[in-house]
Amino acid sequence: MLSIFRRLAKDQRGATAIEYTLIASLIAVAAIASMRSVGGKVSNVLSNVSNVMT
Repeated sequence: MLSIFRRLAKDQRGATAIEYTLIASLIAVAAIASMRSVGGKVSNVLSNVSNVMT
């Protein structure tokens, strides 16, 4: 049983997967934040265009 824990402790594949997951999560959060910001600005521009056209 102890040898299983030692082998798991030396295995780096899990750590790499966690690192990639964290990086992907940070990218997703940044993308969502930027899309919200840009989406709000685009909405305002389209509202202004709509108001000018009516």
